[in-house]
Amino acid sequence: MRVTGRVRAPELRGAGGWLNTGGRELTLAGLRGRIVLLDFWTSACANCLHVIDELRPLEARYADVLTTIGVHSPKFPHEAEHAAVEAAVRRYDVRHPVLDDPDLSTWRQYAVNAWPTLVLVDPDGYVIATLPGEGHAAELGRLIDALVAEYGDRLRRGGPELRPAPEPESTLRFPGGIAVTPAGTLLVADAGHHSVAELADDGVTLLRRIGSGERGRADGGPDAASFAEPQGLTVLPPGAVPGVDVLVADTANHLVRGIRLDTGEVTTVVDLPRALAGARTITGRVPPVFSPWDVAWWDGRIAVAAAGVHLLVSPTGLLAGTTVEGLRDGPALDGWLAQPSGLAPDGDTLWFVDAETSSLRTLHDGTLATAVGEGLFDFGLVDGPAEQARFQHPLGVTLLPDGTVAVLDTYNGAVRRYDPATRTVDTLARNLAEPTGAVVVGDQLVVVESAAHRLTRLPLRRAVDVGPGEVTVTVAFTPPPGETLDDRYGPATSLTITGLAGGASQGPELTRRIRIGSEQRLRATAYAASCAEVAEHPACHLARRDWDLRVVPGGPTRVELVLDPHG
Repeated sequence: MRVTGRVRAPELRGAGGWLNTGGRELTLAGLRGRIVLLDFWTSACANCLHVIDELRPLEARYADVLTTIGVHSPKFPHEAEHAAVEAAVRRYDVRHPVLDDPDLSTWRQYAVNAWPTLVLVDPDGYVIATLPGEGHAAELGRLIDALVAEYGDRLRRGGPELRPAPEPESTLRFPGGIAVTPAGTLLVADAGHHSVAELADDGVTLLRRIGSGERGRADGGPDAASFAEPQGLTVLPPGAVPGVDVLVADTANHLVRGIRLDTGEVTTVVDLPRALAGARTITGRVPPVFSPWDVAWWDGRIAVAAAGVHLLVSPTGLLAGTTVEGLRDGPALDGWLAQPSGLAPDGDTLWFVDAETSSLRTLHDGTLATAVGEGLFDFGLVDGPAEQARFQHPLGVTLLPDGTVAVLDTYNGAVRRYDPATRTVDTLARNLAEPTGAVVVGDQLVVVESAAHRLTRLPLRRAVDVGPGEVTVTVAFTPPPGETLDDRYGPATSLTITGLAGGASQGPELTRRIRIGSEQRLRATAYAASCAEVAEHPACHLARRDWDLRVVPGGPTRVELVLDPHG
């Protein structure tokens, strides 16, 4: 805690405006006579979410004299979008007023330099304490008690009227992870409804809900049990955990829960704070705020992505990390993680995404390695070689049938793909609403669009086999009826083949002769522009498509690919 002298609290200003106030602007001047607690937070920060939960009892206890105001101060570009802040306020059930400060103007006025940070302002409008980090509820209680005793009858009782935005009805509300049951139904961690939803294979029809829908941690039957913001889940191999078919990362409860599919019965499998109460890393004791974001069955045991403490853990001990937030590879128990989120077991390798470093990483044989990503402030949307590629706060990962890895690139609204064979990244889909999880069903990838409260199906590209040696690749394209190729602004067609040892082959010709050596996977990308033949303002189309070329012994030396004019 930093205790200040008599420093006047700067006024609150944010270009994004106010939430939970019905559009009304609040000012510290207008709150004179009340104790004000400012919570500087950002929606990507797991520790900020811990503070939101820590403050709930404090806000209830001092409701008559205390006004809590969240100041949303973004790290990532996506978090600076007002719609994303609105969604985060609803997602995490924030009930107090929130100032959207996308330009960090109030953050700078208060000289804040860490997420989260709490600032306590006395009834005369002076800052009396600044508390970075979490775990300050007891200290805040003592400070507020002292202010209540000091100001007594001079305190203004009764806070500003709150007007949270109404919630639309939907089957899913801010869903997280997804899995397929042996019966072919879909299980979704329905975080906003504090439950697990079982949907038919159409991804729409609700078959049953496991959990009462109220925030809680009760075990029992499907109607009596309760969760708190569950984010991840996995279907277990038969007999892996006796009496349990599904594991659920019960995030805000810091538990791993189990579900029996035949009865819907919910039990607590691992109480992480209790199971790991004595756990220590090279940096000291592990705090009890694990915030498990995902859970998997890997290498014969339960593996948990403990986002809140920047660790990978099992019920019996630590798997990777030191609780230091960052990116460092090497021996697993010396390494640094940053909010590990989605998990994807692949034999004796565990793939995971590290959200705060926007990275894709692996744990294998006691060693951490990074496939894509550089550090806490290196993010973007960049395809290409792994050392240049960038994600933005990914929360999910899943394996694809062709051996590549799909990354749910949440804050870019995209599904990206990493190819371990070529160490390259490309984009499978864009314009999704905060994708957080995905599962392969047949020849489709079923993606959870968390901010849109729905599941979306994406077709998976099938690889086209080619042989080594001299290969001719031809792309067939016929313009739509009434249109011709349009070369007014440059070549009307293009074909690019990447992944070749000698570099990409690119040009306007749609037939290309290439030499393939030891490469294992190539990518062909073609486009064609066409317009109506006769019109003052002709309708035009740009057809584009990607193909994967898989190099196999004895594969064909001539390949024809078809570019759909409407693609």
